[in-house]
Amino acid sequence: MTGGAAADLPPIRHNDYSPLDPPALGAWDPELSVSVIIPARGGQHRLDLALASLAAQTYPDHLMEVIVVDDGSEPPLRLPEIVPRHTRLVPTDPSGWGIAHAVNTGAALAGGRIIQRLDADMVVCREHIEALARWHHLAGYLVAIGAKKFVEEPSLTAAQVHDGVRAGRLEAVFDLAGALPSSTEQTISRTNGLRASRNPYHVCTGPTVSMRREIFRAVGGVDAEVLRGEDTEFAYRLAAHGVVFIPDMKAQAVHLGLPAQRRDRQRAVRVVAPYLAHRVPLRRDLRKDRGRHWLVPYVEVVLGAEGPEEQVREAVGAALDGSLGDVVVTLVAPWSKLSAERRPVLDDPLFDLRLLREHFAHDERVRFADEVSATPAPIPFRYTGPASVPLGRDSLERMIAAMQDDRSGMLVVDLGADGEATLERTEALGRARLLGADDDAAVAAAVRATHGVRRGARPEFWPAEAAPPVPPSPRPQAPAPERKSAPQAARQGTGQARRHQARGGWSTLLGRLRTSLRN
Repeated sequence: MTGGAAADLPPIRHNDYSPLDPPALGAWDPELSVSVIIPARGGQHRLDLALASLAAQTYPDHLMEVIVVDDGSEPPLRLPEIVPRHTRLVPTDPSGWGIAHAVNTGAALAGGRIIQRLDADMVVCREHIEALARWHHLAGYLVAIGAKKFVEEPSLTAAQVHDGVRAGRLEAVFDLAGALPSSTEQTISRTNGLRASRNPYHVCTGPTVSMRREIFRAVGGVDAEVLRGEDTEFAYRLAAHGVVFIPDMKAQAVHLGLPAQRRDRQRAVRVVAPYLAHRVPLRRDLRKDRGRHWLVPYVEVVLGAEGPEEQVREAVGAALDGSLGDVVVTLVAPWSKLSAERRPVLDDPLFDLRLLREHFAHDERVRFADEVSATPAPIPFRYTGPASVPLGRDSLERMIAAMQDDRSGMLVVDLGADGEATLERTEALGRARLLGADDDAAVAAAVRATHGVRRGARPEFWPAEAAPPVPPSPRPQAPAPERKSAPQAARQGTGQARRHQARGGWSTLLGRLRTSLRN
C-alpha cells in the first residue's frame, strides 16, 4: 500500500468501483493521516459518547487527530476524559455559523491527508475509521461513506461505550435489532452498493463521510450559505468534480436520536427544497417554476464570438430562447484586449467585439471568457458549437435525452460542412481531469473509458422544420339560386308568414298556460 493513487488502476466505469480491491480490515499498514472533523452545538453527553468510540479505534492513533468545532454552544462544550490522544476543541470561526461553517473551520485547521466528517451524535464501531480510510490508500478520487442506524439515546456512560467498542461489540452496547435503518442504506442495497446508481451523490449524507483533503479543498468545501441539506449540495459538487462514491457497510455506526424527518417530515423537506433548487440542477423536480433564473444553470452554451456580429447575436438568442430555459451562454473571444483607455470610437480596430460585448453586457445569462474552462462545474452539462449553426428550439433537450439514455459522458454531433457540436457531462470531464488528462485528446480518451462517447448526426438533434400547411383549394361556387317570378315569391312569402304566425300563436298560448299554472 502507498500513500498516493495507484497509477495502474483500471478505469472505473461510471460509479462501478468493482475493479478496486481494498485490503482486509486489520491486514494492512495504513500510511495516510486522518483528521476527524466534528461540528457540534450543544449535546455534551452525545459528544462524550462519540469521542469515547473514537478513542477505541483500530486506526493508529499517531495517524489520527480529532477536531471538535463548537458552533456557539451555551454553555460551551468541553472535552471529556475519554478522547483520542490527539483531540482538540476549537470555536467556530466568528465570521459565520451553522454546520457547514463549522466543518469548514475544522477542515482549515486539519493536518491529515484524509478529511473524515463525523456528526457529534454518532457512535462508531471499532473499525470505522480504518474501513473508510483504506479506500483512500487505493486512489485519490474516492469518497467513502459509512453506514448508520438510528437509536434512541441510551443511558450509558462514556466508559461503557469505550469498553464496548474496544471489545468490538457495538451490538452489545446498543439494541441494533431494534434500530431504525437508514433510507440511504436501502438505496445502497438496491443499487448494488451504488455501483449501478445514476446519481450516487444522493446517499452521500453528512453524518460519516471521508475523502482526500485535496478533494475537499478543490470543490471549495461545504457551502456555508446552505443551512439545511448542505451535505447533499456538497455531495453534488463532489460528483461534478468526478469522484467515485463508495459505501462501506463495515464502517458501522449508530446515530443517537431519530432523524428530523420523523418529527416533522413535511417541514424538514420544505426547508431543504429552495437551497437544493438553486444549487443542484439535476433536481429537475424542484425547478418547475417556468421563467425562473437559478443560481446554478442546467447547461452552459459555449460559442465563439469572433464571427460576424449578427450571426453571434442570432446564436445567443437561439440558445436563450429554446425550450430549455435553464441556460447560460459563454462567449469566447479575446475580451481582455478591450481596455478602457481613450480610443477612436468609430475607427476602433476592435469595433465589432466592443459592440458585441455592449449588446450583452447587462444580460446576466451571458458571460464573457477569453478561453474555455477545463470544466463548467457545478453546471452539469456544457454545449460547444459553432455560432454559424444556431441551436434549434429543442436541440439541447434532445441531446441531453440521448446522453441520459445511455449515460454517456460526451455526445459529438456531425454538422457537416459546419464542423461539430459537442455536449459534455461535467462529471465525466471532472473524472478525466482527476485521472490526469490535460489536453482535449486525453480528455476525450478518458471520457470514452469511464463514461463513453456517443456520436450523432445533425437531423437527429436539428430536425427539419415542418413545411407550412398547404392552403385548401377553393371550393367551386354553388350556382346562383333561380330567380322566382313575382307571383311565386309572393306565394312563398305568404306561406312563410303563415308558418311564423302559427309558431307565434302556439308560443302565446303556451305562455298563457304557464302563467295560469303558476298563479
